[in-house]
Amino acid sequence: MENIFIFIFAMFMVIKGATMATKYSAQLANNFHLSKYTIGFIVISCISILPETFISINSALTGIPSFGLGTLFGGNIADLTIVFAVVILLAGREMKIESKIIKNYKVYPFFLMLPLVLGFDGFLSRLEGIALIIAGGVFYYLAFKDGNEINQNLKNGKDKYKNFLMLLFSMAVLLIGSHFTVTSAVTLANSFEINPILIGMFIVGLGTTLPELFFALKSIKKDDDSLAIGDILGTVMADATIVVGILALINPFAFPREIIFITGLFMVMASFILFGFMNSGQKISKRESFLLFLFWIFFVLVEFFANQSMEILNNAKELTSNIF
Repeated sequence: MENIFIFIFAMFMVIKGATMATKYSAQLANNFHLSKYTIGFIVISCISILPETFISINSALTGIPSFGLGTLFGGNIADLTIVFAVVILLAGREMKIESKIIKNYKVYPFFLMLPLVLGFDGFLSRLEGIALIIAGGVFYYLAFKDGNEINQNLKNGKDKYKNFLMLLFSMAVLLIGSHFTVTSAVTLANSFEINPILIGMFIVGLGTTLPELFFALKSIKKDDDSLAIGDILGTVMADATIVVGILALINPFAFPREIIFITGLFMVMASFILFGFMNSGQKISKRESFLLFLFWIFFVLVEFFANQSMEILNNAKELTSNIF
């Protein structure tokens, strides 16, 4: 019971810290007259990845980097499917897509394939981690170069120092919360005899998508659809390249190959489906958001039954080895 309380409180710290960090980073970006495109894709998304980044780094330092990888991929699938679905459902309208977004993201799904290709053998080395970080940096540079027009409508606030200090404080809350999230999640997994990767993929992974969800809801209510889309897509790209690369750089690691064959493939498939919807009339309709939600449900079922099958297979192997 104590471990459950610690886990819930740690996740609360992660979510609260991420929400505060998103808020104050947006205000800080406004202070410097950055464009909405840049704020959404570069600034807010970089802050939004802090929960999974800190959780992944803590998991690498504690010797269970595959927990971080599961959290990253699971969170990305949720971002590309149910986050869009929930935002459109609660907003009560379709989401408008700028032609610039579609143009800039033609190669997006192929960048998401990089961790799958490099990790196809079930191992990520430091060299492969560096390659992922460079690839993510290149994509961000191209996005920044294409979208860095100045938005004169953004006000230049006078609270730069306050926003900066509050951003630092929220990051500290995130860091502490992420540490206890990893340790308590692993303890819970062991006590309930559940694969820690599944907890990372579904419980922790879903929790880390809440900052994107909250920010997207606020943006779409103000008719700033591009801000919402930029944040979500930017977060997913950073998670799949830069954060996974950092994870491998800190601690090169082996992981169950089904993470690549199932979770990774679902992540790439979700991006292809999402951009297919974006290209259909430059919008995502309510019907399409419902299909995204069904895709996530399908992923959960496949992941659950695949994990059950692997456990049965491993138990059978263990039983056979004991007999002979």
